[in-house]
Amino acid sequence: MLDELLAAWISRQRWFGGKGRPIDSLSIDSDVELTPGLRHLIVAVWQEGSRDRYQVLLGERTELPDRLTHALIGTVGDTFLYDAAHDSDRTDWLLEGMARDETHNGLRMRHVPGVIVDTSPRSLVLGAEQSNTSLVYGDAYICKLFRRLIPGVNPELEVVTALAARDAPHIAQPYGWIETDLDGTDTTLAILQEFLTPANDGWGLALASVRDLYASLPEITAAEAGGDFAAESLRLGGATARVHRELAAAFPTDVVAIHEVKLMAEGFRRRLGRAVGEVPELRQHVSAIENAYYRVELLTDEVPVQRVHGDYHLGQVMRTSTDWVVLDFEGEPGQPLAERRALYSPLRDVAGMMRSFDYAARHLLADRPEAETLEPRAQEWADRNRAAFLDGYTRNGGVITPADAALLRAFELSKAVYEVVYEARNRPTWLSIPLAAFRPRTT
Repeated sequence: MLDELLAAWISRQRWFGGKGRPIDSLSIDSDVELTPGLRHLIVAVWQEGSRDRYQVLLGERTELPDRLTHALIGTVGDTFLYDAAHDSDRTDWLLEGMARDETHNGLRMRHVPGVIVDTSPRSLVLGAEQSNTSLVYGDAYICKLFRRLIPGVNPELEVVTALAARDAPHIAQPYGWIETDLDGTDTTLAILQEFLTPANDGWGLALASVRDLYASLPEITAAEAGGDFAAESLRLGGATARVHRELAAAFPTDVVAIHEVKLMAEGFRRRLGRAVGEVPELRQHVSAIENAYYRVELLTDEVPVQRVHGDYHLGQVMRTSTDWVVLDFEGEPGQPLAERRALYSPLRDVAGMMRSFDYAARHLLADRPEAETLEPRAQEWADRNRAAFLDGYTRNGGVITPADAALLRAFELSKAVYEVVYEARNRPTWLSIPLAAFRPRTT
C-alpha cells in the first residue's frame, strides 16, 4: 500500500528526475524511525530498466493541519502520511541530531568539529528548488536535503568543509551533515550551512540592473544607468579568482596534455554536429564555431586543471552586505559523481558566468515586441559586465593568457551550443538568447 502511494506521489514532485516516463516499480530500501511520527525512507524507483534512489522524510499524523495538506502523500487507515520536510514540528530532529552527533540505524548525523549548533530555530522550506529541498532555520542555518541519492560524498560537502578549514572567504560556512551507507559507500544525505541574511542572489541583482537600463532614455548608456552592475561584476570576478586559488590549494591539481586538449575540441565538434541536426537555426553559425574550436586545436601548451565549481552562473552567487559568496559546489546534479569531482580548467567556470551575463541581458527580451529595438542595449550591458568580471578576475590572480582566451571562447561556445538545444526543446521563444552568443564580440 505504501509503495503505491509513494509511486503516485513521487512522480509529481519537482525534484523527481524521471518525469515523463512511467514508473515500473518502487520499493523501500531503508525505513528508519527517527522519532514517533517521523520515518526516514530511501526508496528505489525503477524506470525503463534503470534505478534511481530518493530520500523521503515520512510524517505520520492522525490529524493533518491545513498547513500540511499540500504535503500529503496519502492515508493508510486513520493515519495521514505526508512529506515531513514541510513540518516544522518534526524537522527539529535534523538540528538536534547533528548537534549531538547522533546515529540512528545507519543514519549518521554529524557537526563540524568546534561548531556549536543551536537547536532552537524552527524550519521553513524554500520553494524555488528543482532537484533538492532546503530548509531554513530562523536566520541561522540552511539545511539542504539531497533528494536523489548518488553513492559517495557530495562534492558540496567535500568542497565547503575543505575551504572552511582554510578559512577561505566567499563561501557559506558549513556546520554539519547527515550521511549513510549506500552500496557500501559513505553517502551524503544532507548538509547544514550558514544562512546568508541579508543577501541577494546575483541573478536577481543583474536583472534589476537590466530593467533599469531598459527603462532609461535611449541615449543613456549602461555605464550611466542608475542600476549599473559593472562594479559588482568586477567584485564578483575578484571573488571567483580567490575561490579558484583556494580550490587549487585545498585539492590536487594537474595538467592536461596537448593531445587531450585536442580530444576535448573534437568532443565539442561532435556535440555541435548533433546540435545542428536538431536545431537548423544553428547551421549559419557553424563556421564561426568551428573556427573557435580549431584555435583550441592549435594550442601547444599543457592546460592546468583543478577542482572547480562546475555549474557556475549568477544564480549560484549571493551578494551579502560585505562581499560575494559562492554557493552550490555540488556541480551539475544530473552528471555522474566522478565527473562532478573531476579536475577541469577554471576557465570552465568563467565561461559559465560569461553565458550567465548574456542570459541576464536578454532574459527580459523574450516574447517582447520591442526586443529588436532593445537588442543593442542588451549587448552593451552584457559586454560591459563581461569585461568588468574578467577585469576583476585577472586583477585578483585569475590567469587568462592569449592561449587561455582561445580556450575560454571554446568553452563558452560549447555551452551556448548546449543551450541552443535546451531552449529548442523546452523554451523555443528563448532560442534567440543562446544564438546571440555566436556573433562577433570584444569580450
